Formats: sequence, structure tokens, C-alpha cells
Amino acid sequence: MGETCELCSRSPVVTTEHHLVPRQFGGVNGPTIMLCDACHRQIHALFTNEELAAFYHSVERLRDHPDMKKYLKWVQKQDPEKKITIRKSNRKKNR
Repeated sequence: MGETCELCSRSPVVTTEHHLVPRQFGGVNGPTIMLCDACHRQIHALFTNEELAAFYHSVERLRDHPDMKKYLKWVQKQDPEKKITIRKSNRKKNR
């Protein structure tokens, strides 16, 4: 424990490795970032692996998406030890 999420900057949190390009699209040996569980789940709730591979394969691009901006503004105010519930976005559900 005691790490910092590279997306929301909350600390101290337990982090997991996120492949910026999904493994199924050749990202096995590609760049990774360390994310808190909430941010990692939020990314996969908002974006398909195809979208992540095609466009959202950098921290900057993830942060620039309007839904992520809204989420990050909210999550940065949350206690790092709080369990955060993530819901799949309507945009992703309706595909």
C-alpha cells in the first residue's frame, strides 16, 4: 500500500497494472500505468478494448474524455480507502 494512482492521483491506494494497449491487441509488452481499483474498473466500464487500443492508449487521452473528466473530478474528492462502486456507462451498454 502507499502507492499513487497515475490517473486520479489519489494516495495511498493499492494499485494494479493497466496495459494502455489491451493485451489482446498486442499490448502484452507495451506501456503500462499503475491505477487504483476504482479508476481501472471505470476505464473498462467506459471503453471497449477496441476503443482503448485505437485511441485511448495514453493517460492524456483517457483524462481528456468528457466522461473521464467528470469521473476524475468526483473520485479525487473520495477517501482513498473507500470502496467505490462503478456502473457501466449507458454509451457502452447501448452498443
